[in-house]
Amino acid sequence: MSVTENSGEVMVRAKAEFLKQFGKDYGYPDAAKDIDEIRASDFKRLQGLVYLDHAGATLYSEAQIEAVAKDLTSSVYGNPHSQSDSSLATCDIITAARQQVLDYLNASPKNYRCMFTSGATAALKLIGECFPWSRESCYMYTMENHNSVLGIREYAFDHGAAAVAVDVKEGTCLQNGSHESSFEFFEHTVQRRAHLFQQNALNGKTSGNTYNLFAFPSECNFSGQKFSLDLVNYVKEGGGKPLTGSPHRRGRWMVLIDGAKGCATEPPDLTRYPADFVVFSFYKIFGYPTGLGALVIRSEAAKVLTKTYFSGGTVSASIADVDFIKRRDNIEQVFEDGTISFLAIASIRHGFKIINTLTHSAIARHTASLATYTRTKMMDLKHENGAEVCKIYGRNTSQAPYQDMGPTIAFNLKRADGSWIGYREVEKLASLSGIQLRTGCFCNPGACAKYLYLSHSDLIANFEAGHVCWDDNDILHGKPTGAVRISFGYTSAFEDAEKFLGFLDNSFVEKLNASGDGYPLRMKTDPILGIGSLQLVRSVQLKSITVYPVKSCAGFAVYKWPLSNIGLKYDREWLLKGPTGEILTQKKVPEMCNIRSFIDLECGILNLESPRCKERLHIPIQENSSFDYMEEMDFYGQRYKVQCYNDEVNMWFSEAIARRCTLVRCSNSEYRSCNIMGGRGNMCRDTWGKLNFVNEAQLLLVSEESVGDLNSRLNSDFLKDTSECVQRVLVDAERFRPNLVISGAEPYAEDVWKSLYIGKAHFTSLGGCNRCQMINLDQQSGQLRRAKEPLATLASYRRVQGKIFFGILLRHKIKDAEDGEQKNFGERWLQVGQEVYPSIREYQMTVLLALLKNSVTVVMQLGDTSNEGTLLFPVLDLLGSQRILPVVLDMELESSSFENGLVSNKEFYQHLIPCGGGILQWSTSKSCTGLIRESIFSKKRMNGSVDDG
Repeated sequence: MSVTENSGEVMVRAKAEFLKQFGKDYGYPDAAKDIDEIRASDFKRLQGLVYLDHAGATLYSEAQIEAVAKDLTSSVYGNPHSQSDSSLATCDIITAARQQVLDYLNASPKNYRCMFTSGATAALKLIGECFPWSRESCYMYTMENHNSVLGIREYAFDHGAAAVAVDVKEGTCLQNGSHESSFEFFEHTVQRRAHLFQQNALNGKTSGNTYNLFAFPSECNFSGQKFSLDLVNYVKEGGGKPLTGSPHRRGRWMVLIDGAKGCATEPPDLTRYPADFVVFSFYKIFGYPTGLGALVIRSEAAKVLTKTYFSGGTVSASIADVDFIKRRDNIEQVFEDGTISFLAIASIRHGFKIINTLTHSAIARHTASLATYTRTKMMDLKHENGAEVCKIYGRNTSQAPYQDMGPTIAFNLKRADGSWIGYREVEKLASLSGIQLRTGCFCNPGACAKYLYLSHSDLIANFEAGHVCWDDNDILHGKPTGAVRISFGYTSAFEDAEKFLGFLDNSFVEKLNASGDGYPLRMKTDPILGIGSLQLVRSVQLKSITVYPVKSCAGFAVYKWPLSNIGLKYDREWLLKGPTGEILTQKKVPEMCNIRSFIDLECGILNLESPRCKERLHIPIQENSSFDYMEEMDFYGQRYKVQCYNDEVNMWFSEAIARRCTLVRCSNSEYRSCNIMGGRGNMCRDTWGKLNFVNEAQLLLVSEESVGDLNSRLNSDFLKDTSECVQRVLVDAERFRPNLVISGAEPYAEDVWKSLYIGKAHFTSLGGCNRCQMINLDQQSGQLRRAKEPLATLASYRRVQGKIFFGILLRHKIKDAEDGEQKNFGERWLQVGQEVYPSIREYQMTVLLALLKNSVTVVMQLGDTSNEGTLLFPVLDLLGSQRILPVVLDMELESSSFENGLVSNKEFYQHLIPCGGGILQWSTSKSCTGLIRESIFSKKRMNGSVDDG
């Protein structure tokens, strides 16, 4: 039975158990189509994709878009500010649309009006601009509010009003024999801009009627917590005595509900909860159209709003050269500036048709069943040591009834040792698994700080450390800066939830006796594990050399090439910038891989060609030639002095990539030296070497054997998956854009190399290269693979704390080189076929560990020189608690065997001499002479105790 069949059976069993508990609520059992039929007929584009960001934007139905297209192609809708037949038809559509909105909120047209805006944010802005603020007013809002709601306080401050955030605790009390909701408000610091308050006081801006505004979301877009709509009556009817008890909160209270999130599944009933203002966006409910929202306003509340600006459609009459205007009496016309988006408004009836067919109460039950199931399963996830995997945010999430929580789950993940897993790591791996979710604070700073226990000092410290919205700083000072969020919508299915749970289990749950995969990532483990059987004589050679003159464009292979103190001569010395100064790479412009380059060292010319350009481009590489002017630019936080080229060069590149760009060259006298240490957001790891336009280090090395192992895994996955949509993906070394490719080593042997020699050139390893989705781009065709390979497979076995490693980064520095120049240029060249070997300590340590693993007894000779005398200590460190007694021989090592502190692979193995009895002696002599003064050691004796004698 195949893996796919087994997975399918597991899914069937899990769904059967789910339906036993939630079958009455899940899947629209009373509708014409159940959820499986809806997905099959109207959301075919979701095949192979798990979409869990309905709080960000729900998805439109294919049938809905077809109906919109049919409507717009068969009807004529004119500008509503006219009296033509087509304009009158538009007016009728708009009137019907307003009524549909009111019906959706169960709002009587006698008491409420609907105004169309460009979205919920625009509706909130309109309230802030028009609200009758005074210096006695107060703007109160719950901590869990979107930035668009918080922004209203700027209008309050401008009028000298106060603003205060509150936490609301709900309870129940017994009144007139029935249980009713009661609330307790916990206020944060009252905010007021003193100079504006004093200014308004001096201006005498007081009024007999003071208006205050209280704002809360029907559902928190961060945690999914629902707020009781009883807050509306509690605040408006004066039951909330804390709101009126202090001097700066006198007057009438009005209530604003942010329904942007809640309206998608449970719109507020305005007959029961007569809020003054409700705002929402239509794309959050049924996906299309975007750029359209509504402000539903109580008629009495509309009378107190004051609008300053007037525009087309909002006035009955105006005179251009006299201060005279007559505003319209119709409330909607007064507040809707200009021509409203009437074609988008005409489209919403097709969305409402789908929602009304299913009913919003059924949608609420359907989404709640999925969220409740998923939330429960997440809380049950445990590591092998019993530690919890998921930290879910919200009000008493482990005890709260599902009615109190919306179909949104915010969480962070922890490792078995209690350390946090960054939310960006989760997002990247989810994307590779075909799961779409969202991370960060979701524009809700109050909820984020509240649930993540981030104090004001924490938030300021994070900002000073460089953290801003949408960056990769997911963990700072030991705390998450945001969270992961999944959210369900009316189109979500059980399979979405189950695949997401499987993703968490497979990717983040640490399990007992997890099976190995043959070549684990050695950088994160003891090198003695996974080294395996090591051949005693094996030649490792440099297989290819590739130079990439222009960053992110195609490189060229050479047989030999000069080295400098910045790596390969001319490597990534040029780059392309966009019109606004952004650095262009294949991530943004895949077509860059089609720009071919070659440098003729004898002629001193950089030659470039592109299939989109008729002529080749030739650029002299001699310093201080062919460029127009110098300027400074920023590159990943470092300042560069660069040479800029003329319009002819820039037009060639613009034609090659079909977008405007400019070419710049790193000035040889201004090579960057990355001196920023630490920080998760810092890309550069080479803090000592001189750098051109590279991200992290001077050179990248990849092993053919490592590529071969990856291909065997890709081929194995292809054979296991029987679905027709899966394509076979095999890669070559070129896919990873390496400078150096080696051949002859064990797969991933390079992971443990701290330094190496190629010929006589010495390189320091800076660790593994963190790979991104750029390796999914076929360098020949410039096309991205839909299967997201090979990165998805690499993530399954080469991941360490959010980074997916393949290949190693290297630094080369010529000893006699000075900044910006080098001596004896011709003496430092790399050449294909040169032998590659790590420096003596790392390589010999690897050999010794392999011998120990295979129960070979090793006799080690320690000489008097520092090189030989310290050889044993790295071995001791790596073996940890295993006790080693070194063997000391009378004979000293011959120093002539070393050159610059190294011995070649072949020469080193010649010093491993069989001495009989399963003993190997490491010596520069070919015989086993010498007196053993102390006990030898063996693997058997290391596992027990070793006598001191």
